[in-house]
Amino acid sequence: MKAKKSLVALAVLGTLSGASYAQSSVTLYGIVDAGLLYTSNVKTAEGGKALLQLASGNLNGSRWGLLGSEDLGGGLKAIFRLENGFNVNNGTLGQGNRLFGRQAYVGLASNTYGTFTMGRQYNALQDYVATLQLVSALTQFSTHPYDNDDLNNTYRTDNTVKYATPKLAGFQAEALYGFSNSTNFANNRAYSLGANYSNGSFNLGAGYARSQSPGAIGGAIVGNPSSATPSNPLLDAARVDQWGVAGTYVLGSLTLGLLYSGSLYTNSTFTLAAPRGTIHFQNYEGSVRYQVSPTLMLVLGETYTTVHQSGESGHYLQTSAGADYYLSKRTDLYLNAFYQKASSNLQANIDGAGGAASGSSQAVVVAGIRHKF
Repeated sequence: MKAKKSLVALAVLGTLSGASYAQSSVTLYGIVDAGLLYTSNVKTAEGGKALLQLASGNLNGSRWGLLGSEDLGGGLKAIFRLENGFNVNNGTLGQGNRLFGRQAYVGLASNTYGTFTMGRQYNALQDYVATLQLVSALTQFSTHPYDNDDLNNTYRTDNTVKYATPKLAGFQAEALYGFSNSTNFANNRAYSLGANYSNGSFNLGAGYARSQSPGAIGGAIVGNPSSATPSNPLLDAARVDQWGVAGTYVLGSLTLGLLYSGSLYTNSTFTLAAPRGTIHFQNYEGSVRYQVSPTLMLVLGETYTTVHQSGESGHYLQTSAGADYYLSKRTDLYLNAFYQKASSNLQANIDGAGGAASGSSQAVVVAGIRHKF
């Protein structure tokens, strides 16, 4: 009883202290997600082999974070976010062994003038288009091949300043710039622009991002495949341009989604359709989400991706389907399946599922549990 009274006294003192200064808050949050993952036809030295593994971060990457704000008066707040990614299977850090690899920023937010932040952040495509794609309702394995448009956050952008307007009549826009932090100012810098419009059942987002020489280590993008923290090998290019537009419409229990995105990897050394040369992707996606009941959601999506490199071309066609059952507001069970068929000159590769296929087809099934706190 004495210990309980002491805790109450401390809470009262904390309240009084907060009244003496500007009001502030810090929220601890997170997601723990793990499941069993089956991948067919994984390429090995002996040919195609099936792979069964315990996988972390299927529906959402496992994470914990701190989100804070301080009321400075007049509608102005100081804000920060520190978000860590980790592998629940072995406890290791994610995002290239970074302590706060998912997000890390500090800034000011105004109800009148918008929000300005600095740090490691998402670009406009990830903020406004990725939230409307199929991956937002299914696991990461519904990502477009090689996450070529970066909508599944294969990389974030370092050394950034970002400004987002206040939301006016459902409209919001943002701009981001990532410094190279080098005397060669243009080497490994990045920028993006985007906008979102939401009105009742309708939500539309669009964005564009560019990174210059992303393979240089230490700048806005860590993209050198031979570095200590490798990312998407496509980034070993002279320049990367990515763009996209997506929309969803809620019709009762149904949510319909459409998305188009593209990417251009100029002078890439990565071999895909040809030994080397500029790679151009285009992704077309349609999805249906059906809320069967308050505790059960079903999702079905189809993605068609074309790729062109040095006069050679090919395509990928992927079907994604899944069910999500909520045991409570914070805990759910999921079962998802994926099948990808590539043209005969390409290897199927369901992104993040265990490796490229030994041929032009690959299937994935994943079942797991997700808990949010």
